[in-house]
Amino acid sequence: MADTSAPPAPALLRTRNAVGLTFGLNGLLFASLVSRLPDIRARLDLDNGALGLLLLAISIGSILALPATGRLIGRYGAARVVRAGVVACAVGLSGAGVAAGVLGSVPATAGAFFVYGIGIGVWDVAMNVEGAEVERRLARTVMPRFHAGWSLGSIAGAGIGIPLTAVSLPMPVHLAAGCVVALLVVWWAAATFLPPEPAVEHSERPRSAWTEPRLLAIGLMVLAFAVAEGAANDWLTLALIDGYAVEHWVGVAGFALFVTAMTGGRLLGPVVLDRFGRAPTLWASCAAACAGILLTVLGGHVVLVALGILVWGLGSSLGFPVGMSAAADDPGRAAARVSVVSTIGYGAFLAGPPLLGLLGDHVGTLDALLVVAALMVPAAAAVLAARPRVPGAPSVREPA
Repeated sequence: MADTSAPPAPALLRTRNAVGLTFGLNGLLFASLVSRLPDIRARLDLDNGALGLLLLAISIGSILALPATGRLIGRYGAARVVRAGVVACAVGLSGAGVAAGVLGSVPATAGAFFVYGIGIGVWDVAMNVEGAEVERRLARTVMPRFHAGWSLGSIAGAGIGIPLTAVSLPMPVHLAAGCVVALLVVWWAAATFLPPEPAVEHSERPRSAWTEPRLLAIGLMVLAFAVAEGAANDWLTLALIDGYAVEHWVGVAGFALFVTAMTGGRLLGPVVLDRFGRAPTLWASCAAACAGILLTVLGGHVVLVALGILVWGLGSSLGFPVGMSAAADDPGRAAARVSVVSTIGYGAFLAGPPLLGLLGDHVGTLDALLVVAALMVPAAAAVLAARPRVPGAPSVREPA
């Protein structure tokens, strides 16, 4: 058992801060792209449907990269893989700025987006693996705060993008500048990452992480929470507008409330996790997310709907980062297992909202969200799989 009474070593605290910065810059680059999507649509003369298909190139790149990233981390270490990811992101995002803003080429932009998607997938798994190792050595929960750092980075990226677009800074300059900053800072931050665990020799080839029942159960839980988050990102604003006939700004305000609640839940969640343990906290999260969605859809009054959005955001905040921590409980195969859970989670995050959109065409955008509430039932059934498996892991104090 780790000695949690002794202060962490300064080197470990530097690594913790570097990982948090890495999460934040990942979010900043994503928000930088989002802030320029109207320019990309205009430059390429696309409608919303065509823009959605173009953005699918990012999803394809990420999904293809995620399963292989665990093997790369196992072979080269998280620091090298994070650096490779940020290089791919910088090349892809800068290339997209030139392809759309200068060349006006849809195929070139799609190719750049594909490279960016690969970079995001690789970067994401590697920083989660490193974050889980930092959490294990600290012997207290910090992973949700890393994910809150991503949210704060995306808020910062949007805040920077608003004035830059207002003064009509050319899109290639904006995106390239952000990429250069991210590349330099992440390259420096990765130098403080923990050294890779020494390879363990096995007399037999270890079975694929995709065949582990516990890991697949964690993946199911993460899938539900990813859909809960992704559905709010893509559909909450429109659901409020379509379902309650509110003004556009009210719908945006509802989404802002959700993001604020989720970020707050990730900042405060480690205190709750270390006090009560993973399973009780995740069961409460499932119940809160389900209740929040039901209030949002069925509340009918602005106060109840706002309360529902707040509870939905809080309930959705911890499932994904805790799932990453649970997948990495055993440091020997953390990279492969985090890769599996990431693939399931991000696949759901990317595919779930479009499927909800198809359902919304038949039952209404607001009512379609009830499916997300129903997903919290299997998520709650899978919670026990997330209990810590090795001594010294954070949140080991699970009540009997």
